[in-house]
Amino acid sequence: MKYNDIRRKTREIKIGNIAIGGCNPIAVQSMTNTDTHDREATLKQIQALEAVGCDIVRITVPDTAAADTIPYLKENGVNIPIVADIHFDYRVALRCAEVGVDKIRINPGNIGDDERVRAVCNICKEKNIPIRIGVNSGSLEKDILAKYGAPTPEALCESALYHASLLERFGFYDTVISIKASDPYNMIAANRLLAEKCDYPLHLGVTEAGSKEMGSIKSAVGIGSLLCDGIGDTIRVSLTDDPVEEIEAAKKIFKAVGVEGQCGMNIVSCPTCGRTKIDLIALVSEFERRAKAEALTDIPVKVAIMGCIVNGPGEAREADIGIAGGKGEAVLIKKGEIIRKIPEGDIVSALIDEVKKLKK
Repeated sequence: MKYNDIRRKTREIKIGNIAIGGCNPIAVQSMTNTDTHDREATLKQIQALEAVGCDIVRITVPDTAAADTIPYLKENGVNIPIVADIHFDYRVALRCAEVGVDKIRINPGNIGDDERVRAVCNICKEKNIPIRIGVNSGSLEKDILAKYGAPTPEALCESALYHASLLERFGFYDTVISIKASDPYNMIAANRLLAEKCDYPLHLGVTEAGSKEMGSIKSAVGIGSLLCDGIGDTIRVSLTDDPVEEIEAAKKIFKAVGVEGQCGMNIVSCPTCGRTKIDLIALVSEFERRAKAEALTDIPVKVAIMGCIVNGPGEAREADIGIAGGKGEAVLIKKGEIIRKIPEGDIVSALIDEVKKLKK
């Protein structure tokens, strides 16, 4: 079964020059950690994110002065859609819409009364700007928290649907919803509930996930589990690190899940055991290093690097190119056929050469 066969069917939402939901690729997002008033620093960071494959970038907009950074970014070559992250002040949302932001992230319930929500909906409808509703376990409404006693999956789902209803009241349906929690289990369960109750595109992420290492693991569990269910239209891996690392982690999650067209090179290798007669650990490490250095990792190819003849030939047959190790040598297998034997010292070069052929 292919990944796209299991994807949840959602409405399509246009965000600047890309679309999410429907049959569109899953978009990867990140968020700048610069002071948005510092235009140059924010521009530089977004350019770095674009360079590694970020599809959508979010910036915090604490006031109307910060909103004026948005046209500056666009005038200086930012091509990916810009999302304005706004809390409490509806006037900031209005200003962002006026200056050309591509999406607004708010919680309708915390920007004021119905007239303020109506004003944001009206300008977003006029300018075809979608709104992302962001629900976090740390900021649930008091009445919902009191009802459930804790930020349970049911509470998070109810909050998301409540916020969506505030927009629907004014005829606004160009909506993306995200439910995030620092606990992957609650995040997974809440999004599964939400996916059953609406057809809005869902933005996935584990919030406050932590450092690069632990945050990547938590995100892989949370985001990856939902992607395996076919749930998710755009993702962000939240790390306490350089935002560029978030994009790298997201791509690795895509590879692990097998998202077609977005996972690049998928390397399959065994954990080694007493049957392994080649230095497989060093071989895999060297192959990864060379593939990255020669800009081959974005090629959608499956490479199997296996240590012995037990599972090796079978795994390599399922790959585009692979090897199965013997004593000081390996057999090269391409599209299920054994091509030749290779001395151990030539294995990495042979694999790199074969991948290059597939690239052409």
